[in-house]
Amino acid sequence: MAEIKLTKNELRMQQNKLNQLLRYLPTLQLKKALLQAQVNDARVELHRLDELLNAKKLAVDEYASLFAQKLSINVYEYAHFKEIKKHYENIAGCDVPVFDSVTYQDLNYDLFDTPIWLEGALLGLRELSQIQAQALIEEEKKRALEKELREVSIRVNLFEKILIPRCNENIKTIKVFLGDQQLAAVAQAKVAKAKIELIKIAEGTS
Repeated sequence: MAEIKLTKNELRMQQNKLNQLLRYLPTLQLKKALLQAQVNDARVELHRLDELLNAKKLAVDEYASLFAQKLSINVYEYAHFKEIKKHYENIAGCDVPVFDSVTYQDLNYDLFDTPIWLEGALLGLRELSQIQAQALIEEEKKRALEKELREVSIRVNLFEKILIPRCNENIKTIKVFLGDQQLAAVAQAKVAKAKIELIKIAEGTS
């Protein structure tokens, strides 16, 4: 750490710096709290999507044996999403993705050449893949929020444990030094005054 100057100007600079840190710290603490709440919400949403995904898998499993039949189309090719559409929102200074929708390959097969259950099975598989897509975006969102939370937490700790205590210590050190200097100056003035008085007395008696 660089040595501080033990001057009144340095004292003012340290006091101004401390005031700035104390003004900005509550904003950082609020941001940290907001991000932590958002991370918790994202974790809850991921848990909900996971439970929904498991429930949907059970429903789709009913069609599993039917997919073993020889079909004229590739069911999974039609069921898997081609693209995830999303937009970004700013949460506490962090840009996070928000799920919009998914797109699929256009259905292009002969209804008379496929079993009657196929349409319902495809719908179930697409619902399953949409939930998976939502979970992917929610996981991306959670990672972005956690990264921002880590960075903000580091800054809060820096303010609380290093910068603010250092400023307080610097201010205390300068005040003690300046106080000692003032006491020394007063003492010197008293000594000088006493010497002058003694000289006057000596001159008066000569």
